[in-house]
Amino acid sequence: MIIAVTLICLFALLFMSIPVAAALGLTGIVLSELFAFMPATRGMGNISWQSMNDAVLVAVPLFVLMGEILLRSGVAGRMYGAMAGWLTWLPGGLIHANIGTSTLFAATSGSSVATAATVGTTAIPEAKKYGYSEPLFLGSLAAAGTLGILIPPSINLILYGAMTNTSIPALYLAGIIPGLGLAVLFSLTVVVACLIKPELGGHPVIVTWRERLTSLPHLIPPLFIFMLVVGSIYAGWATPTEAAALGIIGALFIAALGRTLSIPMIKAALTGTIRTTGMLMAIIAAAYFLNYVFGAIGLTRVVTAFFDALALSPFQTLMIIVAFYLVVGLFMETLSLMVATVPIFTPVIVSLGYDPVWFGILVIMLIETALITPPVGVNLFVIQGVRDKGPISDVIRGVMPFVATLLLAIAIMIAFPAIALFLPGLAQ
Repeated sequence: MIIAVTLICLFALLFMSIPVAAALGLTGIVLSELFAFMPATRGMGNISWQSMNDAVLVAVPLFVLMGEILLRSGVAGRMYGAMAGWLTWLPGGLIHANIGTSTLFAATSGSSVATAATVGTTAIPEAKKYGYSEPLFLGSLAAAGTLGILIPPSINLILYGAMTNTSIPALYLAGIIPGLGLAVLFSLTVVVACLIKPELGGHPVIVTWRERLTSLPHLIPPLFIFMLVVGSIYAGWATPTEAAALGIIGALFIAALGRTLSIPMIKAALTGTIRTTGMLMAIIAAAYFLNYVFGAIGLTRVVTAFFDALALSPFQTLMIIVAFYLVVGLFMETLSLMVATVPIFTPVIVSLGYDPVWFGILVIMLIETALITPPVGVNLFVIQGVRDKGPISDVIRGVMPFVATLLLAIAIMIAFPAIALFLPGLAQ
């Protein structure tokens, strides 16, 4: 009964296009009134204060600001040109530059939407210029943009760690190999598609070795930021929050070197940061309140008892949870899906003997799939918005091979958990 009311209330509010934070908060109020033995709403103010007073969450606006500075400093455009020079010899040409640039930018932005929008703005004008199949070209941008929430520094991994009390440094280490491996699988998908239909790959781009070598310095900034942020964490020099602050200093340094650092640019970056952070923090506060209500009404115990009553094996239970994410992800905005379900499913998964770090990476990969599956795939709308002309069906058709690739990657992750746990194991 409690599970049914929760799902009906939450989905009904979201389908009514009520903002995510309001939908989560209203669901908590309804559940409190119906099932709590005392009004849980009386704790709303205290819960909001405690959730916003978490030092770990200070990293969120800092990483957002770092990404905004890099976004507006022209780093992506220079990266794309360098990647194009080194990857265009592969079948598919510039499509590999889409994936490579997204992979590098993901190591600095922490956001899939920012990655897709930034690289898409740079890359899309090249599609018609060199005669590429627009669907496959656009699909690669939407798919590769999802790497922004898997490759550290990922904002979503910070939220998962905060909600489940899981080590964020361990999650960051766990995301590196799956993130890079997924980028390779995306490129292999393009190679196979272009070998089957060579006309998808457009006209070859001729680049000399001199041009390739002179473009190498443009690949240094994202690697510098990655080493500064992630390296400082694992060297023991900084916490994730302090590393995010170091990342901002590094981003400002890169902007200054590129002569793009200016007062208008900083104002634009701060405005974008305030807007994004306000949305994220409202969702987080509402999610913490909803999770408090879940605890007050015993929803986690009800869900655990439900799975126990089914008498399923741990693997079968895991498959039901994976199927839930894949189906609900078709219709639900990804951040709200994550914050509403992770506190419920993680205790169940851990009680079955699975590692919470591994499950965190699996959840992110499932969320990535939701980002590029219609009808509510956010990255599809981001790329269509950047493209500006033509039907969104082009983007949807082009992303389908990459959805299949993501599902394959999820299957590999389930079959071989060591892919995610190898680096965290070495760090222990």
